[in-house]
Amino acid sequence: MPDGQYWPEMTQDDQNVQLTEDDVARLLKDPSPEVRTEASAKIARNYDTSELSPEERRIAEDIFRVLAKDVEIRVRQALSAHLKANSDLPRDVAVSLAKDVDSVALPLLKVSEVLTDDDLIDIVRSQNPAKQSAIAQRPQVSSEVSDALVDAGNEDAVARLVRNQGATLSDSAYDRVMETYNNSTAVHESLVGRPDLPPAISERVVAVMSERLQEYLVSKREVSPDIASDLVLQVRERAIMSLLDYGSSDFDLDRLIDQLHRKEGLTPSLLLRALCVGDLNFFERAVAIRAGLPLKNVRLLIHDKGMLGLQTLYLRAELPKPLYPAFRAAIILAVETDYDGGNNDRQRYVERMLERILTRFPDPAKRISSSDLEFLITKLRQIAA
Repeated sequence: MPDGQYWPEMTQDDQNVQLTEDDVARLLKDPSPEVRTEASAKIARNYDTSELSPEERRIAEDIFRVLAKDVEIRVRQALSAHLKANSDLPRDVAVSLAKDVDSVALPLLKVSEVLTDDDLIDIVRSQNPAKQSAIAQRPQVSSEVSDALVDAGNEDAVARLVRNQGATLSDSAYDRVMETYNNSTAVHESLVGRPDLPPAISERVVAVMSERLQEYLVSKREVSPDIASDLVLQVRERAIMSLLDYGSSDFDLDRLIDQLHRKEGLTPSLLLRALCVGDLNFFERAVAIRAGLPLKNVRLLIHDKGMLGLQTLYLRAELPKPLYPAFRAAIILAVETDYDGGNNDRQRYVERMLERILTRFPDPAKRISSSDLEFLITKLRQIAA
């Protein structure tokens, strides 16, 4: 193998930068893959030091450009392994290594800060699925790169992406994930574990999981379809309210409510559940969309000191007439009562709310039928469960 095929001519100064005289002598005498691999690792390690002069750094970078084209994969692997996290690596060298075979490219693709979003998007669109999955695991993934990954159609990459808390996904990206991977268990499980998931997307995940639970109960546990449907509805509505435990923006809340309304998910039991956990904001917005009225008008009617405003609104929202006293009591209590601030205060709040609602019916025969009362008590117990 001719001298200089893999290495530029070195001077005495170069030896101080990267290699000893013995290293250079070995390379000239025996430019075997083993020796080149060892030299590659040594140069890359030394490049991380801050003691190099501009000229020494330039020489090292020229060597990297030669090593990045070495015919031996292990030489390029050594280079990538030692330079993957170096923020001073020349971009052209980083791109060359990132487009190399997987064993060379993947370590660098996962962490290199030198690669730009344009570089990463180009690799996502032109390279293989393994590289897409590596990019999805980067400590930080921009929304533009996330969009490219979602559109690439790689289920494994998308599952890794949505699991990655350092990845930024736009609302439209979440929508495409749900539409494209509606039947992917891996993607859904990753979505469930994401802490910043928008409530509307969380509800769609809950809906998918609920359907699977219902199918399982009916087919595997021999539960009747009606009972399975009731059980799943309870679980689903509890999950929906838990999505709002830590507060959501009005935009996210409106999006969730609109989505539920389109799927006929704004049920009376869900609205009563919202009141019983003290989420008056959710209740007001949900009633507004059911009644087809502006939110400000709905709030005036709900908080009207007389009975006519709330009663008219209640009927317009097509909520069950027999349960009006329970809703009215819950609204009054939601306005007057707040969490106590202690541990498990949400649970204590719900218990107090249910107890007070039931005391509004001292004489069921006069105020509510026995069947309606039984239905109400059942629903309240389900809410408290």
